Amino acid sequence: MLSRSCAGPELCTPMRIAVVGTSGSGKTTLARALARQLALPHIELDAVNWQAGWRDLSRTDPDEFVRRVASAIAAETWVVDGNYGVVRDLVWRRATNLVWLDYDRPIIMSRVIRRSLARAALRTEMWAGNRERWLHMWRPSHPIRWAWSTWRRRRREYEERIGRTDYAHLVVLRLRRPRDAEKLLGQLEQAPGTQDLSALTGFQAAS
Repeated sequence: MLSRSCAGPELCTPMRIAVVGTSGSGKTTLARALARQLALPHIELDAVNWQAGWRDLSRTDPDEFVRRVASAIAAETWVVDGNYGVVRDLVWRRATNLVWLDYDRPIIMSRVIRRSLARAALRTEMWAGNRERWLHMWRPSHPIRWAWSTWRRRRREYEERIGRTDYAHLVVLRLRRPRDAEKLLGQLEQAPGTQDLSALTGFQAAS
């Protein structure tokens, strides 16, 4: 599959975009929007991971999780969202672009709390038929508690990882506030056929 940025097979620059950030930052929402605007397949790692009965494939069968992710990202083009450490190197090395939602902790917490409350109240069906329950919020692994406890570590890890030579090939956009994500989508909408995210203006490159 060619992205809409390709004028023809010989001119195609395949885009493989990884969208990362702390739980609740809005990775999936942005990834879906990017995939729609750029006409790329969207891969949600949560959908690959979570099985019926809230079985966490990355923990219960990590080899199978890695196999499924590797198969999905073997495609020529995609937008992937997710933070799973067991496949992070696999995804980042295959990616051509990285969009990092590096929002301050108060923004993250307000987003993840609102999202979790809405899902629990509405009994929203998520992956593999699973639904959020109020009791889940007491678990250390629940997104609310996980976002709070991992926010600082995640920022430090990403800053260190992006600086490594094995990721020097990545075009990195570090978005520091939600309006940066809106601006990114707005610029893409005004510039159909964009082949290089580094050509977009007004964003902080991670360093």
